[in-house]
Amino acid sequence: MRKLILLAAVGGLSACQTSIPDDTAFTSVIEPVIHTGVSGVEVMRGFGPPNANPSSCYGREIEPAVIETITEQIMVEPEQLDRDGNVRRPAVFVTATEQRIVEDRTETWFETPCAMQSEDPDYIATLQRALAARDHYAGPITGVLDRDTVDAVRAYQAPQGLDSGVLSLAAARQLGLSVWDPELAAGGAPLD
Repeated sequence: MRKLILLAAVGGLSACQTSIPDDTAFTSVIEPVIHTGVSGVEVMRGFGPPNANPSSCYGREIEPAVIETITEQIMVEPEQLDRDGNVRRPAVFVTATEQRIVEDRTETWFETPCAMQSEDPDYIATLQRALAARDHYAGPITGVLDRDTVDAVRAYQAPQGLDSGVLSLAAARQLGLSVWDPELAAGGAPLD
C-alpha cells in the first residue's frame, strides 16, 4: 500500500513540473522588435481616418484605456454594543472591488511618409542623419529603424504634440525629408 501511495505522489509531482521555455519565447515582451508596428503603432497605405487618400500612408497610434481597480471595505452590519458600551458583536464588512476607466482609449491618425511602411534603409539613414543634426539621435547611421531611432523620432515629435515613434509627414517635412506639394493636397500621388 505504501508503494502505491509513493508512486501516486511521485506521478502527481512529475505532472506538476513544467518545461522551462527558451529565452526567445519572451523576447517580444522584454525587448520588443522595433518596426513601425511597435507599441500599438501601425503604418498603412490607403487605410486611415474617414476620407483617407488611398495613395497616402497613415500611422495610427493607439493608446489603451487606463483602468484603475479600487478595493474597499463596506460595512454591511454595524457593531452591536451592550448597555455599558462594550462590543457584543463586531461590525461585519465585505470587500468590494470596482474597476473604473480613468482615461479612455484613444486612437490618433496621422499621415506618414510611405517609406516608413517599408522601412526603406536609405530613407531611415537620412532620417537618422537629420535627427542627429538636431541633437535627437546619437547612434550610428545604420539605415535600420532600431529602438534608438524610434526614441529619437518620439523625442523630436513629442514637443509638437505627437507622442509617437513613427515619423509623421509633418515632421518629415520639417526635417527636410519630404516636400509639400499642392497637387498632393488636392489628391495627387505622394512624393515620398
